[in-house]
Amino acid sequence: MTKSTSFYPNQNELDYNSRNFLEIKNLVKSYRNPNGSEFVVLDGIDLTIAEDEYISIIGHSGCGKSTLLKIVAGLEKATAGSVRLEGREIRKPGAERMMVFQQYSLLPWLTVRENVRLAVDEVIKNASRAEKISIVNEHLAMVNLTAAADKYPDEISGGMKQRVGIARALATRPKMLLMDEPFGALDALTRGKLQRQVLDIWEHQRQAVMMITHDVEEAIYMSDRIVLMTNGPNAKIGEIIDVPFLHPRDRHAMRHSTEYVELRDRALDFLDRYFTQDE
Repeated sequence: MTKSTSFYPNQNELDYNSRNFLEIKNLVKSYRNPNGSEFVVLDGIDLTIAEDEYISIIGHSGCGKSTLLKIVAGLEKATAGSVRLEGREIRKPGAERMMVFQQYSLLPWLTVRENVRLAVDEVIKNASRAEKISIVNEHLAMVNLTAAADKYPDEISGGMKQRVGIARALATRPKMLLMDEPFGALDALTRGKLQRQVLDIWEHQRQAVMMITHDVEEAIYMSDRIVLMTNGPNAKIGEIIDVPFLHPRDRHAMRHSTEYVELRDRALDFLDRYFTQDE
């Protein structure tokens, strides 16, 4: 697959450093309490993400992970600092950034195919009917949902619903995929299968990914880097871990490597340290 097809939006070549595809600089997010005091959620976040990099963000509940993701998505505004994609400041939602939520967010009166087609119709407006059908079919096949294309959401499993959400996001060919605990509501077996499926897709169609997760092993398996957040309020980036494993990845081989154990223990030690501080 290619991102050069003319009817996809936002495909102009821009002069930017691909390593600084997304730039978050000195980002602060705060809210005003009823008594007039300020509650600071995120305090001075600095992070850059490359155009083909998979980043996971981990931290305890209340550290502002989802808030940060929503700011990148354009669903919330930063109080101070900036977030830029390809040098342009993010001020609102855009088709170049697509979200996959933990909850499936499917329209129950539409079939699997129609849920995906709705996103394609909204974003790729100048494609022909035949082109749109082809895009939908391609992405349903990508997540192994061709046989379930004409079923309604209440006729399919939770894992299949999440695959619909992923297909819907990918079908618009975004430059960046934002995922808020996309596997969190799934059972362990389905979770593992969908992790592999998403990673397979990403390894063949690279794009920037920012994923929120509470699962350290999931983050190591899928990510190029892991961003560890300190506790909120006034949460910051406490540490960034580089994941050295090349793609494509073999989960079984990784788990039996010394590097994997060291990375897992390093991340867990960080989280344990901040959990203890929170008590």
